[in-house]
Amino acid sequence: MFIQTESTPNPATLKFLPGQTVLEMGTADFPSEEAAQSSPLAKRIFATGGVAGVFLGSDFVTVTKTDAVEWDHIKPAVLGAVMEHFQSGARRSTTGTSNSASGGHAEHTGEDGAIVEQIKELLDTRVRPAVAQDGGDITFHGFDRGIVYLHMQGACAGCPSSTLTLKMGIENLLRHYIPEVVEVRPVAA
Repeated sequence: MFIQTESTPNPATLKFLPGQTVLEMGTADFPSEEAAQSSPLAKRIFATGGVAGVFLGSDFVTVTKTDAVEWDHIKPAVLGAVMEHFQSGARRSTTGTSNSASGGHAEHTGEDGAIVEQIKELLDTRVRPAVAQDGGDITFHGFDRGIVYLHMQGACAGCPSSTLTLKMGIENLLRHYIPEVVEVRPVAA
């Protein structure tokens, strides 16, 4: 088994590509070892030490390291954990978030309902595929008086360029197609 690795815009995060399906649907974010208890893969990766977060996508695993360690020291152990997991045939994850751009939040109705549907459609078709290429995901958390609230996960969470991505990329895209959008703001989980 050969596992490719890719750097991401976030220097604390690497993307691991096992060449197999990681999750059948959605994504799963494990921002702590405690949160990873439902995922044998994430649990195994956290056990290597020096890991701050694990994010699972359809065909990739994104791992964020702690500031106290260097990739040169933990990358071999993470690669070993991913390889062992896939060679063992263990299940990948029992829970996590089956994300779409909606993020599982309440639906908007009335006048804002149509705007929210447009926002979600643009996020799903234009933004999420690009963000997944960098080893992350983005979920919609709300729309209120022209402000869109989004949550960034995986490599995108804590990335130095995430503010630029939100403001210059996503905000400009949404404002171009949806005049009612005036600003995009990040939210914590």
